[in-house]
Amino acid sequence: METQAIITLLIIGIAAGILSGLVGVGGGIILVPALIYFFRYSQHQAQGTSLGVLLLPVVFLGFYQYYIYCREAGTPIDFKIIALLAAGFIFGGFFGGKIAARIDTAVMKKIFAVILIYTALKLLAWDLLFFKWMRQLFTGNSA
Repeated sequence: METQAIITLLIIGIAAGILSGLVGVGGGIILVPALIYFFRYSQHQAQGTSLGVLLLPVVFLGFYQYYIYCREAGTPIDFKIIALLAAGFIFGGFFGGKIAARIDTAVMKKIFAVILIYTALKLLAWDLLFFKWMRQLFTGNSA
């Protein structure tokens, strides 16, 4: 592997790690688009690589910082909740991967983009404005 590729991958990993520790995102939002853009990965290849990164205990240190903070703040993280979510995540990840393997790459990109856009609209609280605008666009109503 070339030095430039190694440095690029480390920078992408650092950016994803910082975002993961900061706001709990990184894989889908940073790794997938970066692998597609910089390394010409297919959507499937980028998503699979992003999930492969999660196989390693890369998020442990970020989790540990939140664990300490929440415990000291009197709002500890509940390991039962983590276990239940993880069980669902394992099940969902397995079947999601099986479904994704059958979907065309162009369609996968569109699905991924729609999820990112919807998430951004929701987090910015613009979702209601967007849906109101869409309704007006298709119905011609201004109400």
